Amino acid sequence: MKLLIDARFTRTGRHDGISRYGSSLIAAAAEYADVVMLIHDERQLSLLPDVPYVKINSPLSPMELFVAWKINRLRPDVVFCPMQTMGSWGRKYPLVLTLHDLIYYENPEPPGFLPLPIRILWRLYHKAYWPQRLLLNRADVVATISETTRSLIDRYRLTKRSVRIVGNAPQPGQIPRDTSVAPEKTILYMGSFMPYKNVETLIRGMAELPGYTLHLLSRISPERQAELEALMAPGMQVVFHNGVSDDDYQQMLRRTTALAILSRAEGYGLPVIEAMSVGTPVIASDIAIFREVGADAAAYVDPDSPEEFAAAVESLAEPEHWTEMASAGLARASNYDWDASAKQLLEAAREAFDRRGTESDRAESNRLP
Repeated sequence: MKLLIDARFTRTGRHDGISRYGSSLIAAAAEYADVVMLIHDERQLSLLPDVPYVKINSPLSPMELFVAWKINRLRPDVVFCPMQTMGSWGRKYPLVLTLHDLIYYENPEPPGFLPLPIRILWRLYHKAYWPQRLLLNRADVVATISETTRSLIDRYRLTKRSVRIVGNAPQPGQIPRDTSVAPEKTILYMGSFMPYKNVETLIRGMAELPGYTLHLLSRISPERQAELEALMAPGMQVVFHNGVSDDDYQQMLRRTTALAILSRAEGYGLPVIEAMSVGTPVIASDIAIFREVGADAAAYVDPDSPEEFAAAVESLAEPEHWTEMASAGLARASNYDWDASAKQLLEAAREAFDRRGTESDRAESNRLP
């Protein structure tokens, strides 16, 4: 099967969630299919596996309306896009589009790195469900990364198409930490600082955790950092790293007491499985997606309760409980791997190929006298 995968959402310099998801799927799927990537900037190649590629327009370009005309000439058996916004007008190939989550319907603020015109369209797009339905129904199959999102797609009747799970996973080859070594009195947060991520509760909870340091690892704007610093009580230990390398992140994960993520909404929460895959306990907000991903291997707290967050951290000071949570996380993370996700992707691609073929056959038979 010639599988064309849209890698144009890959970042340059450092992955974000969508970027890592697409890159990891490409590497895994290339073991089973003839994979070709679409890119728009050769700098993206530093974060992508060594497979053939074709350079075309940016997915944010007005030319995206006509991208199918370019792809038609490549004659793919199936095209997979890790987003739902890929242009499809005039396509002659089976198409799988991905909807990761519905976060931005309740939290419509767009990512700050997007150009202003795109941010305006983003807000308008998320004011109603019909634009989403229009995009998804132009696919042959819709992919998503969790049962939680699949149930929401069904609840809001976002597509008439089959919805397949193509799951997320931690990076392969993770080496578990030595649980015989006592953890540092630190807490890690990896993720953006958008309002729905609810970093405020983490900071407020630190007031009840003397001796602990909260490390906020991701890039942050000066304005947002100032907002969060205003919440900090005197003597509170909070470090803004404004971005860390993958190596530094892995080293810190292997030393910390826990990773904490108290989002009010989430598409998946990859840091949860990343932490569990090395044996680091997780404290997460009690929302459906984290329950799905972490099952009984995480400590769940009310996202509006700094006191519950602090109590969860303090419970991990007991060595036996910390070791128990670390072991539970390792067992849970073993259920996720990119090889399984690649097989899910190929099943979705075959379904799209079969559906497109059935529709073509039906159209052809309708033309017969």
